[in-house]
Formats: sequence, structure tokens, C-alpha cells
Amino acid sequence: MTFLDPKVWTGSIFDGSWTVSRAGDAPVVEPATGAELGRAGTAGAEDVAAAALRARQEQRAWAATPYEERAALLRRAGRLFEEHAQEIQDWIVRESGGVPGKAGFETHVAAQECYEAAALASQPLGEVLPTSKKRLSFARRVPVGVVGVIAPFNFPLILGIRSVAPALALGNAVVFKPDQRTAVCGGYAIARVFEEAGLPPGLLHVLPGGAEAGQALVADPNIPVISFTGSTAAGRKVGEAGARLLKRVHLELGGNSALVVFDDADLGLAASAGAWATFFHQGQICMTSGRHLVHEAVAEEYVERLAAKADGLPVGDPATGQVALGPLIDAHQRDRVHRLVTESVTAGARLATGGTYEGLFYRPTVLAEVPVAAPAYAEEVFGPVAPVTTFSTLEEAAALAADSEYGLSLGILTSDVMKGLALADLVPTGIVHINDQTVDDEAVAPFGGVGASGTGSRFGGTGANVDAFTETQWVTMQGDIAAYPF
Repeated sequence: MTFLDPKVWTGSIFDGSWTVSRAGDAPVVEPATGAELGRAGTAGAEDVAAAALRARQEQRAWAATPYEERAALLRRAGRLFEEHAQEIQDWIVRESGGVPGKAGFETHVAAQECYEAAALASQPLGEVLPTSKKRLSFARRVPVGVVGVIAPFNFPLILGIRSVAPALALGNAVVFKPDQRTAVCGGYAIARVFEEAGLPPGLLHVLPGGAEAGQALVADPNIPVISFTGSTAAGRKVGEAGARLLKRVHLELGGNSALVVFDDADLGLAASAGAWATFFHQGQICMTSGRHLVHEAVAEEYVERLAAKADGLPVGDPATGQVALGPLIDAHQRDRVHRLVTESVTAGARLATGGTYEGLFYRPTVLAEVPVAAPAYAEEVFGPVAPVTTFSTLEEAAALAADSEYGLSLGILTSDVMKGLALADLVPTGIVHINDQTVDDEAVAPFGGVGASGTGSRFGGTGANVDAFTETQWVTMQGDIAAYPF
């Protein structure tokens, strides 16, 4: 029996054991070939309600478990991600279309998320407060209870575990809805790890599903906190629904990040960084460089170098060949990418290379002389498309970079790092990388964006995770009952 044996999860959802889904199942499809790899249980509203109730019932005992035991369990989970890395990576490659290097990055980060979460369990979670009375006054952080987690398809393992692991470590139960398109590598892999690690039953529920399951999770009265990663359009709906119910909703949403290339940058390295920033995982990353802002003095050479990089990148099935780009997730996404490219060319952009596809395999594309109103520049493409436009001064670069509803990541390439920092001061964004591209993530670093990219840093690092998955409680203690005038 393999670690992710389809006989276990076919038609099932995970609630500490394996339960047949009330809503049936759905095919697990390999986007590169269209082949059906298995069938995964699909959660409906009834499944979510049952999971949330069970999670609430089991959570208090888990919160009372000594921190050493919670930490030890998270460490075991991290080791299991390492021990079963190859099998999980194979599923990431086949189910999500990621190249093997990307799959290896996901399992590495998943293990690190568990190890960092293990350290959370022993963090001091309070402070002694001054008080005008003869008593002890302190604030402490307590678990929120049940955390609802919704994660997308593009980095399915990382974007699920980065909420699941710290929420569990801090004493919460979790109801987790991965994207149905990556139910195995983004859902059941996490279920199996925590099952094998010995997590008590009822504390983690893995419920792959669609909009119905997501809506039920957000609306459930037993789930006070939602951690959502996905598109800005979907995030707005989640935020609105949560606000009506007075829930805390953490939103990590889309992006249209700028990569700024100054005229003093090494153009060979800049083109390499730009290619990675836009073409890695077919551009299906929230941090992808969606706008290349290049100084007018070097723009022509940069486009030539970037187009040459794009032309040299092999595209194909990552499970059977040495390729740099695999397939887009589905035909809907491919058609949207192609529409944005063709409409941008109609709007005046020059197609330097790419703009073609076979099946779900879209060639890495470079658009030059792109008007700022062109769709591929103004919108999040979520595909392997690099729109290039020019600037002449630092102030113009800052204005262009800031002229977006999104504010997730900013890359600045220059030989003058202080100039880079001066630019960063002028652009609202959650992440800045000077002399690096826009795509990066570490378990120890706070992650999140501003504006339409989300509600700030809600993942990674001790402070962000404690803020996300605990509540502040004020407590006072005194030896005798206080006397009052009536």
C-alpha cells in the first residue's frame, strides 16, 4: 500500500478517519494528458456542517493538551513530508502540472511549515499589564476554536499547510477545503500526514469541494475564523459573507506584481530573473511578475534577452520529460490567458514571442511596448505572459508600480540598492525584494499583500500566525472578592 493509496480516499473525505462523502465524488484529472488518475470524495454543505460540529467538540481537549505533545506531533508531520516527499511530488507533478523542481519546493516548504509550527506551540502567548488595583492583570492569547481553511490549486500543498499547521499547533481544530482540482496533492496528502503523525480524530477535516462547500464553510456558526487563499474576486465574496457574520477573515488574494529594471542593472541577470518571475509554474502564482517596468534606455535589449529566454524554454508534460513549463490547470484558464494576450496585441502591444498553445500547453510569451490600459498589463493574467513597458525616472517607475489595485510583491533590479529602497518607499506593497524577482516564500517570513491583494500579512512568522489563529483575552486575578458600594 502506498502512502497516498487511491483505495483509501476514493469517494471519501477525511475527518480523522475516512468517511464516504454525502455529495459523491469527482475525477482527479491530469491536465497534461486529460487522463483520470482516480476519484476523490466531494464535500457538500452537509459534510461541512458535520465536520465543523465535530471539530468544535474535539477542540477543547486538544487546546488543553500539553504544548510538548502538540509540538512533537507537528515535528512528526514535518518528518513525514520529508519521508514521503517523492510520492507527494509525483502527485503534484501529475495533478497540478508542476515541474519536478516546483514539486520539490512544495514538499520542502511543507515540512518547514510543520517545523516552524511546532516551535509556535511553546511561544510565550501573553504579557503582564499594569493595573491601578491590587491584582494581577495580564493579556493572553487563546485558540480561536475552529479555523476554516480554503486553499487554491496552484501551490496546493504549501497554500494549505501554511494555515493548517500553525492553526493546529496553537490549539485549534481545522476544517480544510482544498481545491477539487488538486484534491490529492493539496488535500489528502495533508490528511495522510497528520493521520500518520497521530493527530487525534476529529481535529482535522479535509473536504475537497467547490463553491457550495466553500460557502457552507464560511457561513458555518461553529467556524469563527476563515483563512482564505485564492482569487480577488472570490476573496471579496468570502470577505463580504464573513463580515455579515462578524467573523475574522484572513484573505491572501491575487496580484499583478511589478518587476522594475533600472538602466544600471546587469541585463543578463535581469532577464533571467524576469523569465523566472513570469514563467515559473506557467505564471500561475499570485506573486508572478505581471508587469515588467524597464528603463527606456535598456528596454529594447531587455525585451530581446527575455524573448530569447522564453524561446529556449521547453514546454510539455512534466511527468514524462525535462521541461521548464507544464500545462495550465484547465481549458478555462488557457482561454482566458490567450484572450488577454490577443486583446493586448489589438490594443497596441507588440508580440515579441509566444502567444500560441497546444492543448493546455501555452508558450512563454513576451509582449513589448505594452500600453498601460492593455488587458495583459492591467489585469492579473495568471499565465506565462510578460508585458513590458518603459519608464524614464524613478518617480515615473514608482507611479507605474503603484498604479494598480493590487499590492502583493515588488521586485527591484539595480546596482544601487539605496535607490531600490527609495523606490520601495513609494509603492504600497506587502513584499519587496531588492535585486531579486517577485516570487519567494519562506515559512519564517510574514506573507501577505495590501489593497486587492488581501488583508496584510496573515501567514508565516510567529507574530502573523499568532495574530491569525488566536484571540486576545484580558484576565485579572485578586485574592479577595472586590467590594462595591451597592
